[in-house]
Amino acid sequence: MAKVKVSRKAHFNAAHRLYHKDWSDEKNAAIFGKCSNPNYHGHNYELIVSVAGEIDPETGFVMDMKVLKDLIKLEVEEALDHKNLNVEVAEFKIINPTAENIAVYIFNKLRPHIVAANELEVTLYETPRNFVTYKG
Repeated sequence: MAKVKVSRKAHFNAAHRLYHKDWSDEKNAAIFGKCSNPNYHGHNYELIVSVAGEIDPETGFVMDMKVLKDLIKLEVEEALDHKNLNVEVAEFKIINPTAENIAVYIFNKLRPHIVAANELEVTLYETPRNFVTYKG
């Protein structure tokens, strides 16, 4: 049977600060630049969540797109939209909220809700030109 990939786009807005707590302000600024601003900064994140697998012969779906839409809303948008990631999201109080770590966080939130036989891929755009992809 053919393997097909379905995708859903979403977005959220969030603030963060990139820094390592054990480093001086000077070293954080040297490594992370403006992204280490102690007063935080924000992004309009764009997200693409893709699920790949075989088409169900009964439904014709790899995954019901409404189910995927609702999962993204519940697990990602409600958790991250209009939040200060460093302050309001427990995981990012101990993990630097880089685009890479945010993509892994999103993957881990969605993976338990996706059929195990299907592949999951998360692509997160921090800016129109900077993005990361995580497949687990």
